[in-house]
Amino acid sequence: MAAPASVAEVRNRRLALVVALIAPIALVNAFGFLVPVLNLARMSFYEVEPTGAMREAFSLATWAKVVADSFYAELIFNSVTVSLGITLLTLVCSYPIALYLHRSSGTWKTILLVLVISPLLTSAVVRTYGWIAILSENGLVNNALAALGLERMRLMFNETGVVIGLTEILMPYMILALLAGFGRLDRQIEEAASTLGAPPLTVFRRIILPLTLPGIALGCLLCFVLAVSSFITPKLLGGGRVFLLATEIYDQAIVTLNWPLAATLSILVLVIFGAALVLYTRALRAIM
Repeated sequence: MAAPASVAEVRNRRLALVVALIAPIALVNAFGFLVPVLNLARMSFYEVEPTGAMREAFSLATWAKVVADSFYAELIFNSVTVSLGITLLTLVCSYPIALYLHRSSGTWKTILLVLVISPLLTSAVVRTYGWIAILSENGLVNNALAALGLERMRLMFNETGVVIGLTEILMPYMILALLAGFGRLDRQIEEAASTLGAPPLTVFRRIILPLTLPGIALGCLLCFVLAVSSFITPKLLGGGRVFLLATEIYDQAIVTLNWPLAATLSILVLVIFGAALVLYTRALRAIM
């Protein structure tokens, strides 16, 4: 009869199992994320010669240019504020839908979930071109305004078009994140508060909103990160007139071939993501 395993042996087996389970995703992240990011950070210190060629040398010239030039400070500020505005608008538009979905049941809930998820099955490029057909000078909105005798509005090649397009594109992500964080919301608590005489606004402010804050925090983090890193929608609906970090990185890397500057701006985007993650973690601790 075999001797029973000691506590140390059991612990070592569990540790080996955890390492074996984590190792594949750790390797994928190392080669797919960490190595490219480190290479990007190294490239941000390369020099750009007067001819435009990139030279592998350690130089702080690109970082100094980004810090000293007010254009890049304005670029970062504009990217963050526009992304925050898109996140807030997406939350306002998505919250009632998510709340209704959470309270629905049966086949009706399944149908609504399919309707919410179905836009994700279509490419963001296709959906952006759809918004061009709606928001352009001769699009559906302006033709409707003209038919009503109203003045046409400029809804494209400015921040308005970018905000409208990205809000619609990010709504499915926000709704799914809200639903994932609505676990603590119990209809019986709302009914108990109503029975005790609390008006609907008080029930929402004192019960529904606090219990759904984890979902709100998760959805805001997800949508903010996606908004900051969005490229194709700001590029098409902004028409090159809305300067955001993602579009500027593309222009520097592909159009002007200034890879050190593109790498520097990419690192700044990662810093913004890190700051957003820290804020989310602190907010979650305060909520929970």
